[in-house]
Amino acid sequence: MRGPLFYSKILLFGEYGIIKDSKGLSIPYNFYKGALKIDESKTVATHGSNQSLKRFTDYLAKLQEEKPNLVTFDIEALQEDVAKGLYFDSSIPQGYGVGSSGALVAAIYDKYAFEKITVLENLTREKLLQLKGIFSEMESFFHGKSSGLDPLNSYLSLPILINSQDSIEPAGIPSQTENGKGAVFLLDSGSTGETAPMVQIFMENMKQEGFRNMLKDQFVKHTDACVEDFLQGDVKSLFGNIKQLSKVVLDNFKPMIPKQFHALWKKGIETNAYYLKLCGSGGGGYMLGFTEDIDKARKALKDYNLEVVYNF
Repeated sequence: MRGPLFYSKILLFGEYGIIKDSKGLSIPYNFYKGALKIDESKTVATHGSNQSLKRFTDYLAKLQEEKPNLVTFDIEALQEDVAKGLYFDSSIPQGYGVGSSGALVAAIYDKYAFEKITVLENLTREKLLQLKGIFSEMESFFHGKSSGLDPLNSYLSLPILINSQDSIEPAGIPSQTENGKGAVFLLDSGSTGETAPMVQIFMENMKQEGFRNMLKDQFVKHTDACVEDFLQGDVKSLFGNIKQLSKVVLDNFKPMIPKQFHALWKKGIETNAYYLKLCGSGGGGYMLGFTEDIDKARKALKDYNLEVVYNF
């Protein structure tokens, strides 16, 4: 058995902000992918994934007992496949902010959910929100709290525009410029990040009025502007807003930026060679970079591994 492929995702804009109703924009990233497979010889390499799926299956059985109107699965078939050696064969790095658990959740829903909503039908806003709700509950097994957006992106393989928590829609993003010098890139921090502790820090900070005001007046404001600029292809305005967003994150989200990158982050803002922002919850994994001149950015970041994901 080999299931269909599910891709990683990149949340271009909206990390943390979407918890507080900022706009967000998420795009599929086909470089990394995963599929469900069965390893009947149950080798050591697949054992960890198989055991994790076993625990996930127990969680899903409990979930459908508690919320039968939300989603039901063919739990027997899933249990049988897990017993046979089901695992998720994935090139998506874990703890890197590119949606490894999201792709797995999408794959399980696709194969085992009853009465599933498919990509082929007319995706009304209600159906998208229903899917997001299902995926949110499923992915909570991995993160403690999930918006459901990563699996949604992986499942549909479409760019998704988040207007607010209860308003999402498939988005048309400007097509890439083949020889464009501007680029969005991933910068590898060389360490993994855990989502749950980062979200915990954020929630603690949210108890302070000053932090809440900063989020509303600066972070959400610049995030929303970035989404609008990106969708409209207004590159000049986009880079102005990304610079502001990068500053706000450096000043207010320090724990989410690995220590050794604080100076590099600042250098980008000062030289305008590139601007960094969080990719996912931070704490490690990838950071996202935006530059108007990829050659200039490569030179400034010559000691690091850059992966271009979008060209302007």
